[in-house]
Amino acid sequence: MIYIIKHITDYIYDDYVSYCHNLATLKPRNINGQSLLEFFLEIEPKPSELSERIDFFGNHATRFSIQEQHKKLRVATQSKVSRDNQYFANHLIDCQSNHVTLETALNNLQSLEPEIIDSKQYTLESPLIRKLSPLFKEYALRSFAQNRPVFESCSELTKRIFTDFEFVTGFTNVATPINEVMEEKKGVCQDFAQVAIACLRSVGLPARYISGYIETIPPAGKEKLVGADASHAWFSLYIPTFGWIDFDPTNNLIPIDQHITIAWGRDYYDVPPLKGVIFSNGKNTMKVSVDIRPDNSNTTGLNTRI
Repeated sequence: MIYIIKHITDYIYDDYVSYCHNLATLKPRNINGQSLLEFFLEIEPKPSELSERIDFFGNHATRFSIQEQHKKLRVATQSKVSRDNQYFANHLIDCQSNHVTLETALNNLQSLEPEIIDSKQYTLESPLIRKLSPLFKEYALRSFAQNRPVFESCSELTKRIFTDFEFVTGFTNVATPINEVMEEKKGVCQDFAQVAIACLRSVGLPARYISGYIETIPPAGKEKLVGADASHAWFSLYIPTFGWIDFDPTNNLIPIDQHITIAWGRDYYDVPPLKGVIFSNGKNTMKVSVDIRPDNSNTTGLNTRI
């Protein structure tokens, strides 16, 4: 399956911005089962400085600065991504047959192998997942037992978050403490991913935050609206002796054929689509439009929450 993704972010400022410096994480990764075929980036006004690097986590990070007065900033990207759905389906089958228990996983995480050492950074506190309430471990332990396969336990945890938490846009923002999300059991995809990560870390398992896109399928008989897709978030669990496996608690599924990975990190703080500093007065508004189109117009799939 080949997808074309268009992502447009517009910032409109009340007063002139004299200078801005930004970091964009918008270029999809090349990973097993996913290949980036094309990528275009357009920024208005034209940046005075523009550079790209690979960050600590292996993501594509684009830095740019604008040093002229402006009242509007537009960052537009177009990506062409190939997804091998069979690869992800086979990966899931392999993981389902993996019977590593929590007790065995925790023992294996004591190894000094490079892959284990790398994964253990995702067991530590991170900027948005820290000073956790005991509620996270209590919630996680309802699914995790020492002698139960980790995959089975995580699948149940994902389903419980999907069932127990209410999807409410506008209830949270980037600054909302994760403990408050856990207590209120309301939020959006970023919150649900971070709640799952906090639960997994509370029992000693490595989990990382995934930023990406999900193709949304309109109801039968309805035309898909341009811009109806959005940035999405889910999480990935590391199972020693197997590797990483993704889970989407917002939709209670394991990504196979509708998810496109942009980047990963410890939590949202590491991989927001855009972040930066501006010199200005007054308020600003932001508008985001994302559209994902497969090359096969007859593709069908699940209705999903974003």
